[in-house]
Amino acid sequence: MRKTKQILALAFAACVVGAHAADSSPSEPASSWQAQAQKEIKANNYSGAISTLEAANQSNSADWNNLLGYAQRKKSTPDLAAAERFYLAALKIDPKHRGALEYYGELLLMKNDLAGAEQMLARLDKACVFSCEEFRDLKEAIARFKSKK
Repeated sequence: MRKTKQILALAFAACVVGAHAADSSPSEPASSWQAQAQKEIKANNYSGAISTLEAANQSNSADWNNLLGYAQRKKSTPDLAAAERFYLAALKIDPKHRGALEYYGELLLMKNDLAGAEQMLARLDKACVFSCEEFRDLKEAIARFKSKK
C-alpha cells in the first residue's frame, strides 16, 4: 500500500511538472523593445508601440509579430489586414504561441468568422493543456459574439 502511494505521488509530480512545462508561455526572454512596446500598449499608445516594434525590426520573433499584430488591431483606425499578417507570421514561427492564437481568434470574430475563431480556441485548448488565461479570454469572446447574433 505504501509503495502504491509513493508511485502515485511520483506520477502526480511528474504530471504537474510536465503540465507546467507544456503550459508555459512560448515567448522569448523579454527584451528592451518588448518591454517598451508592452508599456505603450498598456497605456493604449498603439502608434507608439508600432513605432517601437518597427524600429526593433525583429521579424523572426513570434512575440514581435504578435505585439505588432495586436497594436495594428487595437489602434484607433484598426488595420485588420496588417494585424492578420503579423498574427499568421507569429503562428508560423511558433504554432503554439498562446497570445497570437487568442488575438488572431479575436480578429477573426471582428471579421465575423466564428468557425475560424473556434479553430483558434481548439488550438489554444491543446497549447494550454489545463486551460490558461488566453483560452478563457477567447472562449469568453466567442460566447459574447454568439450572444449578439
